[in-house]
Amino acid sequence: MNNDIVAGKWTQLKGRIREKWGELTDDDFDVAQGNAEYLSGKLQERYGWAKDRAEREIKQFTDDWQRDNR
Repeated sequence: MNNDIVAGKWTQLKGRIREKWGELTDDDFDVAQGNAEYLSGKLQERYGWAKDRAEREIKQFTDDWQRDNR
């Protein structure tokens, strides 16, 4: 998981994250503030995923976002 990307681009990523994972709340975003570990925990909680799946989902999301924004 690339925590630096999530933290550094948080403002830009929030909208896309909301589209992808609509179960996350505004409070989740306010507390997360780009912390990928916190985001992973919230994905586990909201979607019932194991930690490794949540981390894979975030990594895939950030990899796709990077590729699309080159």
